Amino acid sequence: MKDFIASLPKAELHLHIEGSLEPELMFALAERNGIAIPYASVEDVRAAYAFSNLQDFLDIYYAGAGVLQTEADFRDLAMAYFERAAADGVVHAEIMFDPQTHTDRGIAFGTVIEGLLAAMAEAEARLGITSLLIMSFLRHLSEEAAFETLAMAEPWLDRIAAVGLDSSELGHPPAKFARVFAAARAKGLRLTAHAGEEGPPDYVHEALDMLGVDRIDHGNRALEDEGLVARLAAEGMTLTVCPLSNLKLCVVDDLARHPLDRMLAAGLKATVNSDDPAYFGGYVAENYRAVAKARGLSREHLVTLARNSFTGSFLPEGDVARHLAAIDAFEARA
Repeated sequence: MKDFIASLPKAELHLHIEGSLEPELMFALAERNGIAIPYASVEDVRAAYAFSNLQDFLDIYYAGAGVLQTEADFRDLAMAYFERAAADGVVHAEIMFDPQTHTDRGIAFGTVIEGLLAAMAEAEARLGITSLLIMSFLRHLSEEAAFETLAMAEPWLDRIAAVGLDSSELGHPPAKFARVFAAARAKGLRLTAHAGEEGPPDYVHEALDMLGVDRIDHGNRALEDEGLVARLAAEGMTLTVCPLSNLKLCVVDDLARHPLDRMLAAGLKATVNSDDPAYFGGYVAENYRAVAKARGLSREHLVTLARNSFTGSFLPEGDVARHLAAIDAFEARA
């Protein structure tokens, strides 16, 4: 099963590039940029990765991002992710980035995105991985700040596929960003939003009805609302589920009780993703392996999850069809 998962062609749809900053790279960039960090060793950083909730994680996540200063830093960060993704059978990735995390500390928007774009071009040329960018707004900040970020992005909108919504969920409902999401849609961008991770099922309703999203990031708590489950299934709404993240952030207390297979049985278009893999203990193939072992998932389940990752992507229909054909060919050989 391990080799089957690693070789299965797949897309990753829920990956925060800042969350792929491994401790080793954090130390290397801190040294390169002459930045002091509050940890004496890589082991100290890993020891700090004991979170009791989303906010505990976010505190160290934002602190770690402070070592990212130059285009080269963002390029190196993204290339480190792409190398791991290639080893995991990822052939397409839709990468979320948080420009406000950087612009609020004086890093130019262009520095961030040009570094990421350079890595994306290299990954396609050298590793054969295509990728798209999702610009995420930080929901603990204001809608006005999100509009300012959308304005900053204007020169690069042809290189950004979608906008998203992440950071502290509780107390920051999707409705808070309805107008900026409408503005992004008017500019031709696709829409996604974190909803139903720590927040209630009502947040999933708001993401659908007030933001008009094309997919839902996480969505676990939608299962608490039977009507919502039926609606998500009927609409074919993709959920970008992150099993190891759910475990690390105590969304579930044991992977043996993870609802992934229950989602599939209910007709939900679930996918498997790594979220913030440097912090949560595994990249995408490890997420597949961990939840497959814990829940006894079959090869059929795994193939369904991989197929969902392409049909739920923001790729053109022709590219989706090509990737689905590759999965069919893989199944025939396996």
